[in-house]
Amino acid sequence: MKNILLVAAREFRQIAGMRSFWLTLIIIPLSMVIGGLAPQLIDKDEAARVMVIDRTGGSEAAAIAQRIELDRDRDMLGELSRYVQRHHLEDAGRGALWSQHDRWYSDADVAQFTASGGVNAAKAKIARVKAKDTPEFKASKPDYQIVPVPASLQGVPEAGLDAALKPVLKPEGKDAKPVDYVILVPASFGQSPLVRLWANRQPSPLFVSKVQDVLTRDLRARFLSAQGVPDAAARSATTIAPAIAISTPPPGGGAREAMLVRSILPLAAAYLLMISLMLSGSWMLQGTVEERSNKLLETVLACVSPEELMYGKLLGTAGVGLFMIAVWIGCGVFAAYATHGAIADLIRPALDPLSSPGTIIAMLYFFVVGYVSIAILFLAIGAMSDSMRDAQGYLMPVLLLIILPISILMQAVLGGNSGGVLMEVLTWVPIWTPFGVLARLGLGIPTWEVIGTGIVLGVYTVVLVALMGRLFRASLLAQGQRPNLKQMVSRIRTVEG
Repeated sequence: MKNILLVAAREFRQIAGMRSFWLTLIIIPLSMVIGGLAPQLIDKDEAARVMVIDRTGGSEAAAIAQRIELDRDRDMLGELSRYVQRHHLEDAGRGALWSQHDRWYSDADVAQFTASGGVNAAKAKIARVKAKDTPEFKASKPDYQIVPVPASLQGVPEAGLDAALKPVLKPEGKDAKPVDYVILVPASFGQSPLVRLWANRQPSPLFVSKVQDVLTRDLRARFLSAQGVPDAAARSATTIAPAIAISTPPPGGGAREAMLVRSILPLAAAYLLMISLMLSGSWMLQGTVEERSNKLLETVLACVSPEELMYGKLLGTAGVGLFMIAVWIGCGVFAAYATHGAIADLIRPALDPLSSPGTIIAMLYFFVVGYVSIAILFLAIGAMSDSMRDAQGYLMPVLLLIILPISILMQAVLGGNSGGVLMEVLTWVPIWTPFGVLARLGLGIPTWEVIGTGIVLGVYTVVLVALMGRLFRASLLAQGQRPNLKQMVSRIRTVEG
């Protein structure tokens, strides 16, 4: 055992001394930081700029601006309601619109919300009851901004607007801001329904439907007035709308949503198992190949037996992989409990599976045993190869055999499919069992299946280590061309334990 530990310590120090190891170690934490910043970098910095040229006297431009502002307030009210529901802050304002989550907020609701002080008044009430570690509510950026019509366009006839609007839609100045949409409501609107829209890109269907809804209401009011309906009644008729009650799962608490959130940790464990195996296994393989090509194995074997060398290398590489996993998990826990924001809100509920002792034991067992069962393949490949070129001939088929089914498995889990023949097959085939069980833990897998696959994986790993140990011992000092399948079988059968 002493010799095994010495070899393991040497293997760990050798891999940990590589620059690529430390660069790889920071990739996951760095990707978490980038993932948190990416939405802010991807989102538009500015709202779409909208200009309304109203030749009817200004009422239509005012109606469009009012609708944009109303929809903006409706979005903020909805976001605030979800925020209150997510953090259980309903006690801050019993009876307030933002503490009610089962409705579509009508125009009257939005007007009432704005009249009562809007977001600022709601945040003041929430601040009195929310915990210190609860993040502040931040409304999303507005989608649209109304810009005034310059004096140079006020008197331009309709026929000349195409040319006059070119420098507005696509200005040539370095600091000039383009106008995204220009709407012309001609003086003949009412007698004719025609309205013109210019855009500096393909217009958003949502924006077009928003403008169309405002102008349609006005046309209907004009029509009803022409039919003898009083103006007040005509205007009221265009605002009649149903009251819609909406039932949605709470943030992170719906059946599918909760299932996917709970799947994050098991899926991450399966993904990290694959990544750490690919990295630490390749480093171990490279080290073994270099020792063979540099004739260092003869010196090493003078001090330790082939079995001690194999188990030491396996233990050292497993230590490297588990060290990487521990660092990555530590960064995730830190992000969950020592920081605030979207990443923390996502990771905290994702750690719920750790509240179950059975889940923890299953994750540890399948992670460690799965690591050993695949790492031994890399070790055997290194023992049979005189160069990395030779090793690639064995390594690529093994990697494809492992990675391709796993990618299908993870896509199925993310799609919410925890059953099916393919999922069962991938779970019971030992080389894929660790990934299958880890990925399915969040979706729910029968206990008998976890126990059964655990037994199969354990027996498979013991047999594989024994067979690969024979191949490793027979191949260590063998020279010449890389062995074919028949020669490998022969080495396994002829070597005495």
